[in-house]
Amino acid sequence: MNREDFPVLNQDIVYFDNGATTLKPKCVIEKMVDYYSNYTSNIHRGEYSLAIKTNKEYDGVRDIVKDFIGASNSDEIVFTKGSTEALNMIIFGFFKNILKEGDEVLINKGEHASNVLPWFVLQKELKIKVKNVILDDNLELTVDNIKKSITNKTKVIAVSHISNVVGDIRDVDNIGKLCQEKNIYLVVDASQAVSHIPINVVNSNISFMAFSGHKMMGPTGVGVLYGKYDLLCKMKPLEYGGGMNQFFEEDGSFELKNPPSKFEAGTPPIAEVIGLGEAIKYIENIGVENIHQYELSLKKYLIEQIENIDNVILYNKNSKSGIVIFNLDHVFSQDTAVYLNHYNICVRAGNHCTKMLKDDLKIKNTCRASMYLYNTKEDVDRLVKALKESKDIFKVIL
Repeated sequence: MNREDFPVLNQDIVYFDNGATTLKPKCVIEKMVDYYSNYTSNIHRGEYSLAIKTNKEYDGVRDIVKDFIGASNSDEIVFTKGSTEALNMIIFGFFKNILKEGDEVLINKGEHASNVLPWFVLQKELKIKVKNVILDDNLELTVDNIKKSITNKTKVIAVSHISNVVGDIRDVDNIGKLCQEKNIYLVVDASQAVSHIPINVVNSNISFMAFSGHKMMGPTGVGVLYGKYDLLCKMKPLEYGGGMNQFFEEDGSFELKNPPSKFEAGTPPIAEVIGLGEAIKYIENIGVENIHQYELSLKKYLIEQIENIDNVILYNKNSKSGIVIFNLDHVFSQDTAVYLNHYNICVRAGNHCTKMLKDDLKIKNTCRASMYLYNTKEDVDRLVKALKESKDIFKVIL
């Protein structure tokens, strides 16, 4: 699907590392080059024509993001460096100021480090309790298990919409309803989901959400923090400087701007934000649901072929996203990745920043093949062929 739009694919590679970062279409690259070539200027600081055009392009992306995720207004969209920064801003800028000793935050062992470590820091500093919701036999997070974990001290549920390892799609709509009933904040890491399945932050009652541009065919170095506007008004910035204040005086008095400006101190990643807007337009032109169904068809095709290869171990064949995790029997995952590289096949190997999942997965590291719209059945065939020939793996890599 649309392979001709991706310059990187002009070389002989099979790219199955989309869970780590996606390839960039020409329209995104050209949009950023246009900014650098034809109207480079800072935002919200100049009255000349170039600056006015930059303001229009940059500020217009908030509306694009707002519509893409179903937010109520563009002032709920904060631009960040990525999901990691957004989650840290949410946790240390908002929850650090409202959580008390003994309050509970529900996460799970399938969460990315960015949605684990900041909570652990608060656990040490504030003496809150971070609890892991039990995963089911398929290593998936269910609403029923969340319900069983909730107590009268539960204040936050923090989940990824799609796990970046198991690839299970969490039922955010019903988790959101549960949070509304119980007066619990819902924090969603949408990094693996936002360009693969439809998301509506209002319908799902999401309090805060984070995602990164580079996982949705946009640039690196840019992401989005969504927050309900009343919550953003209460949230404190982690950075202070130019562009986010109304005034400051010699006597130490100052006043900050309203959201989202108060969270965007200094010069932001202007070209990257503009590129992100173009990436979203590209996705919307194809259709998120069309992308999702295409990925599922590729995953089904892959699993049907490799589950019968004797030395391939599959860990998540039942999950409903385009992520497949596997190992070769008695082979370290990084060695498998090096072996596949000899065939110009790109996969991820390791713990995928979810180091607690090893307890349930019963193994520390796996290989991950993650699909996206530009992958093909021919790509899958090349991976399958390489895996079938893997009995001589060490003759190849040593």
